[in-house]
Amino acid sequence: MTIINEKAIVAPQSSESDIVLSANGVSKKFCRDLKRSLMYGVQDITSELLGLREKSDKLRKKEFWALDNVSFELRRGEALGLVGKNGSGKSTLLRIIAGLIKPDAGCVEVNGRVAPLIALGAGFNPILTGRENIYANMSILGLSKKEIDERFDEVIDFAEIGDAIDAPVQSYSSGMAARLGFASAIHTEPDILLIDEVLAVGDVKFRAKCERRLHELRRKGTSFVLVSHQPSAILNVCDTAIYLSNGQLIASSDSFSIISQYEEDLFFGDMKKAVGMMTFPEKNVIESTGVDIVSLFFRDEDGNIIETPVTGEPCIFCVGYNSYVEIDNAGLNFTIQEVGGESNHVLRISSFQDKQLLKILPGKHEIQVRMPYLGIKPGSYTMTLNIRKDSLYIFDIVESFKFSVVANKPMSYCLFYQPRTWEVVSN
Repeated sequence: MTIINEKAIVAPQSSESDIVLSANGVSKKFCRDLKRSLMYGVQDITSELLGLREKSDKLRKKEFWALDNVSFELRRGEALGLVGKNGSGKSTLLRIIAGLIKPDAGCVEVNGRVAPLIALGAGFNPILTGRENIYANMSILGLSKKEIDERFDEVIDFAEIGDAIDAPVQSYSSGMAARLGFASAIHTEPDILLIDEVLAVGDVKFRAKCERRLHELRRKGTSFVLVSHQPSAILNVCDTAIYLSNGQLIASSDSFSIISQYEEDLFFGDMKKAVGMMTFPEKNVIESTGVDIVSLFFRDEDGNIIETPVTGEPCIFCVGYNSYVEIDNAGLNFTIQEVGGESNHVLRISSFQDKQLLKILPGKHEIQVRMPYLGIKPGSYTMTLNIRKDSLYIFDIVESFKFSVVANKPMSYCLFYQPRTWEVVSN
């Protein structure tokens, strides 16, 4: 989904009174065992009814922290993105902000009306009609019957469900229920809008209408908290972002910095420190086949050795060799494969296919493959390469050279880097 660039909206200078949401040391624990979870629930409810329950920072057996001491602030008119892998605590945090569940420690202070766009339509009563569910849903979100009456027709028009409004919701498709849920929430004119991966409702035309409505709400001063696995959505909409991992707040900063850090962790993981330069022991003349690979590494356009090449930047791939012979018609072949990727090969390059015969001189030298820009996306890769005389005679081969590629700008969901320029041309 493509979201309009809301960041172009410039909010006025904020003050302490402009804080609409404040989370202070919020923690929430869950139990992985169903029976124990039910038992703990009964114990907690009983203790709370008797006034004996206290906030606890200790875990009971089989419990884990879904959120652990998370703090942040949201000001009026700001948009905050939540990023992190599945299970990092994003949806749990939204549900606490929406008041659907209580934190086990810490607190959330909300100044204004909150509209959660979470699991749209999930709170509808399937037996009631769409009309009846609108009144029930919007009442829960804080509107009076008079206010709902005034906005009812707008909700119906926006949801585009026509005569089905008087049919039971159980007869609706999932898309119809989601559209009605979205329309009900945004017409409450909330101060804070919580959006959890629910913007892909309806067809392309309807999604565009949803985006325009969100744009209007942002201009009126509505604050957003957006959860999305699409970094482009976070970058387009959000001024700032926070990065959650295993329930903990890893970082909080501007959206570009957070997305860059998140993508680096996502792409590389434990392989973040993949080998940037590989060397091999030299062979004597008896062990050698004539030409031996002694090093593999990258240089930048100025010739400096670099640990990791950068997507979209000039790059020189270097093969250091030691030769005991002189060859006029040698060639270099290499194949790059993404570590853990779905495709078999990302890139194959052959000097023979490029009709570039290489002259190998005796001694230690380099074969350099100059690329005006590196086209492969950020990630971890492994390369297989060989120096050969023809299709049959191979001097030396390297089965696996591991390296990483980084980016100086987010490149989510791209298969390669496309160099480009932008221009507006008048007719």
